[in-house]
Amino acid sequence: MTHIGEDPSREGLSRTPERVERAWRELTQGMRQSVDEVVGQGVFAEDCSEMVLVKDIEFYSLCEHHLLPFFGRVHVAYIPDGKIIGLSKIPRIVDVFARRLQVQERMTVDIAHALQRILSPKGVGVVAEARHLCMMMRGVQKQSSAAMTSCLLGSFQSDSKTRSEFLALVRSLHHG
Repeated sequence: MTHIGEDPSREGLSRTPERVERAWRELTQGMRQSVDEVVGQGVFAEDCSEMVLVKDIEFYSLCEHHLLPFFGRVHVAYIPDGKIIGLSKIPRIVDVFARRLQVQERMTVDIAHALQRILSPKGVGVVAEARHLCMMMRGVQKQSSAAMTSCLLGSFQSDSKTRSEFLALVRSLHHG
């Protein structure tokens, strides 16, 4: 704090280091969690082959380049092949990767590959859209810009009909 001209002994700042430490532990809890841990017993045998989509999953993360927040929504879909996952587990998987020092591109891919590993589905699709405070508060200072990333695996990549259905559902159902 002294490097930016503040007095760390000032009343309003005297307990700030402890508060920051607690906040950072919470904001980076995904670094101390594994996907297997949060999924637990949440995978079930099921003869289902229709697309499962969980949309508008809010996330908050920290850019590893500037340690500033980026936040937005993730849309996750998969086509089962004998196994399904409890719907509440998908946002938990998102949080495991979001609650780390991160870049949006890697987070998107990591979510998709985690579902692929756990379920061995016919396909996985993940789209993430986010606002980055490192672009809004500093640097180019663009307030309305959003970054979009996607990762398509299996039938979402190889079958244009599946890919189109997923992207159309994401567009039509989005409430952001």
